[in-house]
Amino acid sequence: MTTDRLAAELAAIAGPRWVRQRVPDLRTFESDGLPTHMARPRLVVLPGSREQVIEVIRLLHRHEAPWVARGAGTGLSGGALADDIVLVVLTRLNRILSIDPSRRRAVVEPGVVNAKLSEAALPFGLHYPPDPSSQTACTLGGNVAENAGGPHCLKYGVTTNYIAALEVVLPDGSLCRLGSPHGEPWGPDLVGLFVGSEGMFGVALEITVRLEPLPQAIRTLLADFPTIRAASEAVSAIIAGGIVPAALEMMDQACIRAVEASIYAAGYPVDAGAVLLVEVDGHPAQVESECLAVGTMLTAHGARSVRAAATPAERARLWQGRKKAFGAAGRIAPDLVVQDAVVPRSALPAVLDRIGEIGRSHAIIISNVFHAGDGNLHPNISFDRRDRGLADRVKAASAEIMQVCVDAGGSITGEHGVGADKQEYMHLIFDPVTLAAMCAVRRVFDPAERANPEKVVPVHYCREWAGRLGPARSNGARHE
Repeated sequence: MTTDRLAAELAAIAGPRWVRQRVPDLRTFESDGLPTHMARPRLVVLPGSREQVIEVIRLLHRHEAPWVARGAGTGLSGGALADDIVLVVLTRLNRILSIDPSRRRAVVEPGVVNAKLSEAALPFGLHYPPDPSSQTACTLGGNVAENAGGPHCLKYGVTTNYIAALEVVLPDGSLCRLGSPHGEPWGPDLVGLFVGSEGMFGVALEITVRLEPLPQAIRTLLADFPTIRAASEAVSAIIAGGIVPAALEMMDQACIRAVEASIYAAGYPVDAGAVLLVEVDGHPAQVESECLAVGTMLTAHGARSVRAAATPAERARLWQGRKKAFGAAGRIAPDLVVQDAVVPRSALPAVLDRIGEIGRSHAIIISNVFHAGDGNLHPNISFDRRDRGLADRVKAASAEIMQVCVDAGGSITGEHGVGADKQEYMHLIFDPVTLAAMCAVRRVFDPAERANPEKVVPVHYCREWAGRLGPARSNGARHE
């Protein structure tokens, strides 16, 4: 089928205004939040309703055309890129369908922005805890696809802990419901299987989420340390002391200075080797007690100062500096790779030392801002992609960082997913039998492997992949 004919058929479903075919329009969708991976889609369609999504997927199935589902494009693994195939963008499905405060449930469409859900739940004294740094832009459909985390997931858990049910359109256009408003009704945890499947199992049309009551009291502390090692040791001490803060975030000096030089300046001390942002919440008496204990531990492990946000505005300012740190890094260089790996908390000091050494050996700039409480690292590599030699050094450094984290007993991703970026590292943590089993599970949902092809599992582990996608090649898809 020609591109023009496919575009016409998609336009008949979504409307001509919502199909993109011109090269300047397609360039908008060439990358996600990771600048090292780019791919131009063949066509982009933006359906505006549940029914239109279903018809689009059924049309693509009839034509054996591979496709990729995409939300806001804030992902950091190259997972929502479509290389010369159809991109299905879900941002127009942005309605909060219902909020049931008595049962603490909400039903939303996949294009609802994360922060908008908590805003809508606020009058009922409820909120949605998973809070990625991109929560003012990222969508819940993308959060489900990636099993997104965030600073407050240390205490409250990640996306999978808050999804009760899903209505899904499978890659063949059929509909199914996973779970129930009360949780999985029987058998295997199919909701848990779908969450984090990175768009390879289908499209979530309706998402039923659990909401939580707003905490009665919140205290946010900022501690600054002379070295990142001292801050890392303080993190381990807090958790070992039996306290699980709502959030426990770390920023190193390079990141602090970028933030303080930007419009997001939060009052972090620029001469500090590292700062910790510690938040505790709960019953007022518990919060007061934990704040005193945490303050004592921070001081005992070398904190130069510990101060508490005195007002909600000051708390918001401290958090804005943390959550906008990635944007502030634009002051260092035009491009930023936000890497993602997770290590045991006890390994943080040694791993961070090694990351510093890797940066120096490759003559690249690495800053660190990350979820220290659960060992989820985000080494941020600032560079200019127009410098081919520098880009190659960034790639080599990223591979070394992944190996260091795995050697320390960690994994290659804590929350950003595998996508296209981390495929080559999958063999570091999974053997061939396990990778082949992943492909087999995928085929239960998508026998032809046309939903988000060439992502997550290296192609050669899916032995039937090339044969199954053979017909799609004649439709203009490019598979290398």
